[in-house]
Amino acid sequence: MALIKKFRIKKFKNQKTILKLEKISMIYNKRQILNSLDLIINEQEILGMLGPNGVGKSTIFHIITGLKDPSFGKVYIDGTDCTKIPIYERATKYKIGYVPQHGGFIQDLSLIENLNLVGEIHIKDKDLRKKKIEKIISQFEFDPILKIKGKYLSGGQKKKLVISMALINDPSILLLDEPFAALDILTIKMLQEIIVNLQSLEKITVVVCDHQARDLLSCVDRAIVLSNGKIIASGSPDEIVKDSSARSAYFGDEFKIN
Repeated sequence: MALIKKFRIKKFKNQKTILKLEKISMIYNKRQILNSLDLIINEQEILGMLGPNGVGKSTIFHIITGLKDPSFGKVYIDGTDCTKIPIYERATKYKIGYVPQHGGFIQDLSLIENLNLVGEIHIKDKDLRKKKIEKIISQFEFDPILKIKGKYLSGGQKKKLVISMALINDPSILLLDEPFAALDILTIKMLQEIIVNLQSLEKITVVVCDHQARDLLSCVDRAIVLSNGKIIASGSPDEIVKDSSARSAYFGDEFKIN
């Protein structure tokens, strides 16, 4: 496993936009959740999203994956307008992986059965599917728990399972919704290492949202803070913590990374 980042990727040698949200607005039950939001995410970047409850972080994920349609605005993936493209096509053709905060696996199936189920959906070639699942088992050190049903796995094991299921389709972009919630310190460290390795070894663009601000800022290149439906601050972890708007709306005056 890689160490947690001692560096930040501030400039990419061949900077390329992989995901762009343009003037995204979302109105739900007459309440404006997102207000003409613009966001650019670069290829092979780890981006963190922060903000109070109800500010629209999960809504952004749902709009990117196609689970929800924006009231206004457009979603571009690798330069293509995907606003009207359905969920399945975004997941397969445009390689979007999504790890929800809760669930994401079948409780009464064993770990290996969950992996096989997703593998059969995405990989038709049996030999290729077998190799991919074997790689994931080795990568996530699943051998001792392959036959344990999902509902009996620990919190960290469940989170690893859902992440690994999202990787079977070889995503270019992986969205992680509150991966650190309700986990112990050692498990959080393990997940941070997995996230860093997804970038450095698998060349995946990762977007993480979580309320555990320190844990999130330990493993991202760039973070944004959302408030009142807009991005009010963007920058490296050090920059974002010092930003007066971010401190006022989210961090408070006493917050420090270390």
